[in-house]
Amino acid sequence: MTDQRAHIVVFGNEKGGSGKTTAAMHVAVALARAGKRVGAVDLDTRQRSFSRHLENRGIWRDKSANTLAMPDVLPFPRSPLKSLDAAAEEENKRLTALLGEAETKFDFIVIDTPGADTQLSRLGHASADTLVTPLNDSFVDFDLLARIDPITFEIKTPSLYSDFVWDCRKKRLLARKPALDWVVMRNRIASTQGRNKKRLTTALDALAQRIGFRVAPGFGERVIFRELFPMGLTMLDLPQPGLEISLTMSHVAARQEVRELLQTLKLPGLGAKAAVA
Repeated sequence: MTDQRAHIVVFGNEKGGSGKTTAAMHVAVALARAGKRVGAVDLDTRQRSFSRHLENRGIWRDKSANTLAMPDVLPFPRSPLKSLDAAAEEENKRLTALLGEAETKFDFIVIDTPGADTQLSRLGHASADTLVTPLNDSFVDFDLLARIDPITFEIKTPSLYSDFVWDCRKKRLLARKPALDWVVMRNRIASTQGRNKKRLTTALDALAQRIGFRVAPGFGERVIFRELFPMGLTMLDLPQPGLEISLTMSHVAARQEVRELLQTLKLPGLGAKAAVA
């Protein structure tokens, strides 16, 4: 990919707690482990969870002297301007300049966005080649994508977020850029085939055909993801010398979830073997 611009993977969702940062971290590290040049941008300038995870990773690597694949953090400071309009304009210019400079230096740029409808979130979405929207497996989160009939559970109309993504797609086409690949990632899926799971699967499949996104398997609700945050590690880093965490069947299943996500994303220049490394 040396003669091409970087492929930008954006993790976006207007709701917090959907697993955006965990997914962004695992994809960024997986790409780096595959030998790709990866830049990481955290547009959630308030929470900075993505930045902190990467900072923790660097500290763990240096103190433990372990070899860890590291994405390059591309700092994006918040505008100090008091005027909201002036700050938004400055941040727009900053992000455009940052991505313009980085796109020839990296194979991939992974962007984590705020869990709210903010100017920075919109800027991040607009820059995406691949947009990944993590979604907790419930109709509460599905409401972000579409409204449903409470009796028949049929889709009534796409939501504001879906309309926004559609608008991003139109702007890309007008700018003669490749079509946006939108992937909805189902997180915290129940292990049993309950009524809610079946209804949600039916609704997602119908909406995917209607507005054009792909559905990807996500991550289960596992404590291990939170346990690894202080060290900046991912499931793909285990087992790790100096870390007293033994691999369990749950951990093995979590690693497989990461691999399945990478395979489903079908990112350019990433063969099947690299995706499951």
